[in-house]
This record gives sequence, structure tokens and C-alpha cells, in this order.
Amino acid sequence: MRRVASYALRALTSSVTVSNAASPIAPSLAASVAVCSSTQIIHRSGFATNSTDVFNTHRDEPHNNSSTPFEISPANMTRINAIIARYPPNYKASAVIPVLDLVQQMNGGWLSLTAMNKVAQILEMPEIRVYEVASFYSMFNRSKIGKYHVMVCGTTPCRLNGSQKIEAALTEHLGIHVGETTKDGMFTLGEMECMGACVNAPMVAIADYTNGVEGFSYIYYEDLSPNDIVSIIEKLKKGEKPKPGSQHRNKAEPAGAMINGKWTPSTGFQTLTGTPRGPYCRDLDK
Repeated sequence: MRRVASYALRALTSSVTVSNAASPIAPSLAASVAVCSSTQIIHRSGFATNSTDVFNTHRDEPHNNSSTPFEISPANMTRINAIIARYPPNYKASAVIPVLDLVQQMNGGWLSLTAMNKVAQILEMPEIRVYEVASFYSMFNRSKIGKYHVMVCGTTPCRLNGSQKIEAALTEHLGIHVGETTKDGMFTLGEMECMGACVNAPMVAIADYTNGVEGFSYIYYEDLSPNDIVSIIEKLKKGEKPKPGSQHRNKAEPAGAMINGKWTPSTGFQTLTGTPRGPYCRDLDK
């Protein structure tokens, strides 16, 4: 089904025709996809980060082809060998995800064709197997991205609590849309599903690729208002370190919530700070 849908999308953005013989459901899928915004599909098709790439394929570019130089420093090779050592010698391919993650950090936040081929060589596995992993997990970027990858959580709790306004603020402030990079190469705007701290919605994760493996960080910013995320972006521009985690409380205590883009402190009773209020269970010993 996913493959047929991919063919339908390709038919919309190129001259490829979905043949009735290929699948009896392909024409209906193509018709369904056609109601989507074709400009959005075309806009996103050139960006090969999994969250926005509708083709999920490689296309040779001057900076990304089978001849693009890619080398691994001795220090990073030591890191890779330490990862491989966690697995049995006859299962080196099991290290492919953490090794790809490390190589992505080395390469400014994305995986070139030669970087993936190098991983295949080190792990003694077919290149296509590495491509399959890199194209399946959205944590891997297969096009150049900015020094900071800004990812807005789009899962239901964050959406209900205002992540649309966070995305709109980023779009306006940076002058880009999801899947694009600022002209100065500093920021790429992306999306992510569920960052796992729904009580502190809405959230943004920012991956920092400015200093390679040694300086890599992946930080969550929570309880965000539109003004908060703009302030975080401005601090990153200046080389400062914004406050990680919640911008309005120390942890996930019931101190308040982001309501209509504004932090609203909670009022009322605090629980678990003393003897719980009744009613209580009957005394079973009686």
C-alpha cells in the first residue's frame, strides 16, 4: 500500500504514470492524493530528509555523489570501534544505527552517499542494507541541513496545546517553511512525532551540529510560547546556550500550563505533599 501511494505521489510531481496493471487500487489512490496541495508536494519533494521527502530516493548532486570525499578521523574511528565492540563479531551489522548516528554528527548533520557506503564497508554489510536503515528512520537526514536542526513536535498533545503557533512563529522569524534551511545555513526547520514529555507541551527539539561529534547536543525545549522559541533561536544565533527543558517550571509538577500561547500558573490544591484527603478504603483488618 505504501509503495503504491509513493507511485501515486511520484505521478503527481513528474510525468510518471501509475499503470492500472501495476495495481487495481493505484488509480483510486492517485485520485485521492490529487486532492492534496500539489504545491506542497512539489515544494517538499526536493528535500531528502525522511520527514518531508516523498520520493525517499537518492539523486546525484555536485556535493553528494559516489565521488564525494568522506573520511573518518582516527579519533572517530576509535569511537566507531567502541560501538562495534558492543556486539558479537558475527553481528557487526547490528551496530548500523548508532554508527550511522555518529557518522551523521561527523558530517554536519546529514548522511551523504559516500558516508553511507563507508559505514557499509566498516560493518561488512551490503550498501543497500545501510540505505534501507537510513531511509527508514527519520532521525537520519539524507540532504544537507543547517547547523541547528529545529524540530517541532506535531503529536496530538502538542498540537492541542499550541504547536501550530510555535511552527508559525519559527516560519515567520526564520523566513522558511518546514523542510527548508535558512540562507545563512544556520537553521533547518523540521517536524517530529512525540518527544515523550506531553505534560510539558508544546515542545521543540534542537540538534546542534556546529562542532561535530565533540560538541554535538540534542536538547528539548518545553512549555513553549511563540515568544519563547523566538528567544531561543536568537540566543543560538549569538552562540549562547538557552535554558533546556521547560521554560516556565523546574520539572513536570502541576505548576501550570501553556494556554493560548501564554504560560498560565495553576491554582488550587497540591497533592502528595501531606496526608491524602479522603474518602479512604475501609480497614480490612476489621
